Amino acid sequence: MSSSLEHKLDRIMARAAELRFILSGSITGDEFVKASKELSELTPVEEKISALRNAEKQAKEAVSLLSDPDMKELAEAELRDLKHQLPELEMAVRLALLPKDEADDRSAILEIRPAAGGDEAGLFAAELFSAYQKYAASQGWRFEVLDYEENELGGVKGAIAEITGKSVFAKLKFESGVHRVQRVPTTETQGRIHTSTITVAVLPEAEDVDVDINEADLRIDVYRASGAGGQHVNKTESAVRITHIPTGIVVAMQEERSQHKNRAKAMKILRSRMYDQQRASVNATRAADRKGQVGTGDRSERIRTYNFPQGRVTDHRINLTLHKIDRIMLGEFDDIIDALIAEDQAARLAELA
Repeated sequence: MSSSLEHKLDRIMARAAELRFILSGSITGDEFVKASKELSELTPVEEKISALRNAEKQAKEAVSLLSDPDMKELAEAELRDLKHQLPELEMAVRLALLPKDEADDRSAILEIRPAAGGDEAGLFAAELFSAYQKYAASQGWRFEVLDYEENELGGVKGAIAEITGKSVFAKLKFESGVHRVQRVPTTETQGRIHTSTITVAVLPEAEDVDVDINEADLRIDVYRASGAGGQHVNKTESAVRITHIPTGIVVAMQEERSQHKNRAKAMKILRSRMYDQQRASVNATRAADRKGQVGTGDRSERIRTYNFPQGRVTDHRINLTLHKIDRIMLGEFDDIIDALIAEDQAARLAELA
């Protein structure tokens, strides 16, 4: 490690010790909460630094024993083990030092909509939505459908879900963008391959404190629901449309029979869209300074192609192609998501060096 990085590790260790001393004193209230929070964030990093430095110390001691005939064989065996451990421990420290996206631990709002391709885009949107639902189940996450507007062929005009669990946004945030599908539609009589696109948006779920929404800035319209939904359709004004006038963000919700429930869901989505918009403006400035980046997060960026005739899925941002489209459409996204996270970490580690 460079001397500047070593100094940084020294400062972290010293700060952790200082915080423990402070917390052992008589501080209370907000100061105690603030110090406790900072220490809890530093402790995992401190533990990794301690493990690395202990291994480095063991390596030095083993080297010093090589000149002792009685200890040489034991020292060589220990050095062989440490030769593999040290790079892994150093990498763990470097990863722990990377700036953390404050939204990574949050739950997320998933929105999927057909773009180009008509009915075929709607059908694929429904299939991909189902694939994400299966992936969520494999992760032990809760997947709640907030809105699902079906078309006549069993596809969707739009689908929104709330995915709740540990590190949902950290794993799904790179899914935002344009997903392209190439296949022969079931309605195609001459076997021609069609290309369709859908858009996916993954938003970190916002808390009340993240976004200040003034009720005076909202226009709320209620109307009768349309489409599937049961006897209440066209009989009660249960559907809700909320417009945030300053930003122009519009959220419509009609999934529930209750106007109150539809309004609550719409506000949850509105809050998350506004929070995402705030983050995007901040991240755009940071992204301009970054040499390596896995995608821009732009909803218009084409990120992935699903080619059914060839059985392959290609992520264009990292030039990854997997010939297992059937498994991926059953929710097995781990290979893609792990590769995207690794690529993002590698780019950020290069900046840290």
